[in-house]
Amino acid sequence: MSTQISQNYYKRAQNVMVGGVNSPVRSFGKVSGTPLGATPFFTRSAEGPYLYTEEGQRLIDFVGGWGPAILGHAHPQVQQAIQEALARGICFGTPCVYELLLAEAIIEALPWLERIRMCSSGTEACMTALRLARGYTGRDKIVKFSGCYHGHSDSLLIQAGSGALTHGHPDSAGIPLDTAKNTLVAPFNDPQALQSLFEHYPDSIAGVILEPYPANCGLILPLPDYLQHVRDLCTHYGSVLIMDEVMTGFRIGPQGAQGREQVFGDLTILAKIIGGGLPVGALAGKANIMKCLSPEGPVYHAGTLSGNPLSMAAGLATLQVLRKNPPYAYLEALGLQLQQGLQALAHEAQIALQIPRIGSMFSLFFTPHPVHSYEDVLKAPSAPYAQLFHHCLQNGIFLPPSPYETAFLNQAQTEAI
Repeated sequence: MSTQISQNYYKRAQNVMVGGVNSPVRSFGKVSGTPLGATPFFTRSAEGPYLYTEEGQRLIDFVGGWGPAILGHAHPQVQQAIQEALARGICFGTPCVYELLLAEAIIEALPWLERIRMCSSGTEACMTALRLARGYTGRDKIVKFSGCYHGHSDSLLIQAGSGALTHGHPDSAGIPLDTAKNTLVAPFNDPQALQSLFEHYPDSIAGVILEPYPANCGLILPLPDYLQHVRDLCTHYGSVLIMDEVMTGFRIGPQGAQGREQVFGDLTILAKIIGGGLPVGALAGKANIMKCLSPEGPVYHAGTLSGNPLSMAAGLATLQVLRKNPPYAYLEALGLQLQQGLQALAHEAQIALQIPRIGSMFSLFFTPHPVHSYEDVLKAPSAPYAQLFHHCLQNGIFLPPSPYETAFLNQAQTEAI
């Protein structure tokens, strides 16, 4: 694929932006063999299931803006909602009806949530959730799981996934040891390991944060009853269970992972789809915990752009489409077809390939062994994925530019694509 225009833009970008990008995985570093990566293409526009590059080439998109584009790109109802909101103003600094309507829509869809606080990103929501868990319990320690990524706040960049894993630095520089010591790390899908942490720190763990389906080191599916085991331990020891559904919320079903598994957290993190592609985050949960946030309680959180009318309007329109015309059965069938087709091709070519999938989310691991943990992910070679990525890109298909990211289907894709 021709990238001359993108190459010129990338050279200019490297003169003014760190690494030429504003988010590390966009540098294509893990599919090129160099830290700064191959030349990433620059996108001119997106519509339906496609991205269009600055060179005018059309790519079938399996990244979907890293998750929010479940309806496809530039959905007409979402576009119209943004335009109508834009005509009313961009930033008020006061409450507006859009944030009220979106909050009501989320709580109606996810009835185990009682109160919600909007913010500007998943990172901000996760950071606030930790502060809230600590303020509510009066404890300091947090448990996270190796390979799970909950944004780039200091307490959570400990054995993280996503771009941190992609670029070989799971533990970021710049995190004080005094901060890191209060983050305990457990392997996912290992019930005894988590139980041992609780037994060692029975009165010190404020909360446990996890992705119910870890999707930032590739996709890992929970073993049967594992999530219920985590729930039971948090209940027994009086710790707050924080379900990070930034990716899975409204993605794998109308009630996300918690509705699918029927295991519910005390707090829930949402982002991506609830902003319709615009910057957004949300922290929601039980009223007695959420009321500890200011202005009702002593745990401080504020944000100039929290509840921004454009993001709220886009998210509300997206949820309205999902509710009126649910795409989940279609996406499940499309995902299964893709999974089975790829498995058949791999078997015919005698290539060892694991394809964990849940609904419209999937990953590719070139290994003969099932992937149940971060440690299993690291054992899978990354070179075959890099070869596949470039082959697909040359043939008009855009996969995540890292073996440690999850791919997404969207409603605009068809069997023919």
